[in-house]
Amino acid sequence: MSFISLRNITTPYCLKNINLDIEAGELTVLLGFSGAGKSTLLNVIAGLAEYRGEVYFNQKNMNGVPTERRDIGYLLQDIYLFPHLDVYGNVAFGLRAAACPPDKTAAKIGAILDLLRISHLKGRYPKDLSGGEKRRVGLARSLIMEPKILLLDEPLASLDPATARSLLAEFKALHRRLNLTTLYVTHDFTEARKLADKIVVLIDGEIKQQGTSEAVFGQPATEVRQFIGR
Repeated sequence: MSFISLRNITTPYCLKNINLDIEAGELTVLLGFSGAGKSTLLNVIAGLAEYRGEVYFNQKNMNGVPTERRDIGYLLQDIYLFPHLDVYGNVAFGLRAAACPPDKTAAKIGAILDLLRISHLKGRYPKDLSGGEKRRVGLARSLIMEPKILLLDEPLASLDPATARSLLAEFKALHRRLNLTTLYVTHDFTEARKLADKIVVLIDGEIKQQGTSEAVFGQPATEVRQFIGR
C-alpha cells in the first residue's frame, strides 16, 4: 500500500468519492481552479475537515486521529506568524510546546534556518519581513518538527514573479534533499510542470486525471483538455 492512501473521500459540498495513492517521497501537485477542492483535500489529510471515507498513512487508518498526532507540516496560503515573536521564536514555538531541551532547540533551529538561508533573519519580527521571507519562515516552522508529510497550499500566491521563481526552485531543491512526501496545491501550470512527480487534476471536487506532467499536459483527458485550454 502507498504511503498515503485515500479511499472514497467525500466532504459536504465539495469532494466527491476521491481515491488517491501517494508514494513515500513523492511530490504530488494538486492542480485545479479555485473551488475545485484542492485545499479541502489537504485539510482532510491534515485532519482539519469533516469527511466520509478512509485516510491511511503507511497502512495505518488515520480516521479520528487528531491533527497534532498526524506528523504533518502544513504551510497555509496565508502565513500566520506570531507578531510578538521574532523569527527564532516563531520557528521555535512547536519545539518549546513539545518541551524540547533548549540546547537541542537551538541546534535544530540553527540547522533549519541555514537550510532555508534565513539565519540572518532570526532576530527580525514579522512586520519587518518581505513576503518571500515570511514564506521561508513559515516553511521553517512547518519543517522544524521533522514531519513525514508536508502540505503546501499555494505557497507562491501573492508573491512577485522574481520571488516566486526563486522560491519555486528552492522548493524543488528542498524536496530532493529531504525526500519528504509532499502535496502541493496550485492553479498555476508552470508550477505544476516544474515541480511534480505526479499531477492530480481536480475539477468540481472530482479527480479527472492523474499522472506525470508529460501525461497530463501531453495527453489530457477531455475535461482536463478544456481546463487547460481555459
